[in-house]
Amino acid sequence: MVPEESPKNGGPALEEILMKYWGYPSFRPLQKDIILSVLAGRDTLALLPTGGGKSVCFQVPALAVKGLCLVITPLIALMRDQVEHLRTKGVKAAAIHSGMPQGEAEIVINNAVYGDLKLLYLSPERLQSEIFRENLRKMKVGLIAVDESHCISQWGYDFRPPYLQIAEIREFFPGVPVIALTATATPPVVKDIQDKLRFRAGNIFRSSFRRENLTYMVIKEEDKFGRLLKIAGRIKGTGIVYMRNRRKTREIATFLSKNGITADFYHAGLDQRVRDARQDAWLRGACRVIVATNAFGMGIDKPDVRLVVHMDIPDSLEAYFQEAGRGGRDGKPSFAVMLFNESDIADARHNMARSFPSPATIKTVYQALGNYFQLPVGSGKDQDFDFEISEFSRNFKLDPVTVHNSLKFLEKEGYLVTTEALHEPSKLHIIADRGVLYDFQLRNAAMDSFIKVILRSYGGLFNDFVPINEQELAYRSALTKEEAVANIAHLHRLGLVEYVPQKDKPRVIFTEARLDERHVIISDRHYKERKEQASARLNGVIEYATSTASCRSQSLLAYFGESQSGPCGKCDVCIEQHKRKVNEREFERLKIMVQTLLQKKVPTIYEVVDSLQEHDEDKVLAVVQWLLDHGMIIKDERNRLKWKK
Repeated sequence: MVPEESPKNGGPALEEILMKYWGYPSFRPLQKDIILSVLAGRDTLALLPTGGGKSVCFQVPALAVKGLCLVITPLIALMRDQVEHLRTKGVKAAAIHSGMPQGEAEIVINNAVYGDLKLLYLSPERLQSEIFRENLRKMKVGLIAVDESHCISQWGYDFRPPYLQIAEIREFFPGVPVIALTATATPPVVKDIQDKLRFRAGNIFRSSFRRENLTYMVIKEEDKFGRLLKIAGRIKGTGIVYMRNRRKTREIATFLSKNGITADFYHAGLDQRVRDARQDAWLRGACRVIVATNAFGMGIDKPDVRLVVHMDIPDSLEAYFQEAGRGGRDGKPSFAVMLFNESDIADARHNMARSFPSPATIKTVYQALGNYFQLPVGSGKDQDFDFEISEFSRNFKLDPVTVHNSLKFLEKEGYLVTTEALHEPSKLHIIADRGVLYDFQLRNAAMDSFIKVILRSYGGLFNDFVPINEQELAYRSALTKEEAVANIAHLHRLGLVEYVPQKDKPRVIFTEARLDERHVIISDRHYKERKEQASARLNGVIEYATSTASCRSQSLLAYFGESQSGPCGKCDVCIEQHKRKVNEREFERLKIMVQTLLQKKVPTIYEVVDSLQEHDEDKVLAVVQWLLDHGMIIKDERNRLKWKK
């Protein structure tokens, strides 16, 4: 695998590509090592934290080698954003995802097979299509990139069965390396990624997930609104507040605004144009704090976020770490704060249980979907449908939360894909050749001027689908918007153009033909395993929130396999230890000594001090008192100390 324009080691050419397309004179730590590993033909796993520049690690080698880079990612919105971003830089990139009109997908495939496309983004479901696979064999692929690669692992928090198809396409391209990228992988997931992608040899590049400038805080608080206001008043700059509940995003944004902090709310239920406007206002600094569900933040690279607050307990430490990691990407001091109380723990456990409807309920929702879309059994594969969950739930007298969770489970079983509301503009492609279109214009004077307006307004219509604005066409043609749409629809019916009206609603895409309810298999073993894993992940978050035994940064890093990190000295746990006038090193050493002693016997506090007499008595007493205060040790009825954990 030799770079097209490079010296043997890929040296100067890589910096030239980086500067030409990204405007950076040098790579971040590890980026170049990862790229050189890929260029040497080695399968490579890159573990980089959120905001660590993962995309450069496959986009630069894609431009440095001959052939096409396949980029597999489950995030349609992110896929679209990256393609548009690359095109503005002059890079030939395109995407194919579930729900894309067949004609548009065919054009992209032809460009990938016969053109000079450099990056082709795919949703993993596309790999299940036999037609696509046949065309894939014809593509001159030089690199396969798997983004969000934790999705391939059964131990990952966002496992997706279509990802398992990726390894199969490697047989089409022997010798072509795979680069897998993720920001959230525990040690079992790291091993599983390499196994599932059939790495020829283990090859991991791991950037420490430690963020020196980001201080993690956990605060147990009954008055969370009041505490949030104090935090936002003390920590200046842009902020994100994460909520689970859509209604409460509005409530908190209103509360902050009334108290002098410019804030707005954001969730997937809002109209796409409203979401875009609010996101833009926040990015520009016109809005200081955005209060949002986890629908916000993916793919947004705002470097100066000073504060990220979680008002609810997240489902997993992976999700928390990724969301908290959106703070302080510019390297300046920033804070990630989790506020919780006892009722939040109960709510989190209740929500986790609700996220696993019974298999019978999941099948009922699947059957109702088929009826709702009027799909006969055996039909519907690769078809997409606008979907309003509230309307669907009313029609079939189902609980919307149950429907939502059933759809997520059906998605993880590989039957369908759901998308949040994404605004996709109307698109037009002229499929008649120029001569046929010209003859039509001669014979239809009423449509001639309208077609001329279309041709003057947009270029490339004969080659590809082009985004159009019906309102603008109406204005230029002295028509109403309804009349312009009717004209385009007429040309579509005649087979002269292919017209795809704009979409801005959530969608359901059937990745398999509709099955009879009896043939929908919800594996008992998979169901049980996933429920146990989800419970374990939630328990990990609760343990993180409630434990005050270890530095917050240390706890998070240990979860992701970094066990040798030192305490941060800044989090709530470290600050509490400082108050005891025992430094971190002394505290850890004395804590281990006390633990070792108490695991062997049950001494009184005086016997502990006596056993550790070579150490300062006040410091030993301070550590013992801290352990008592935080429930690590307990006293029995005879004042003897016992190690609780």
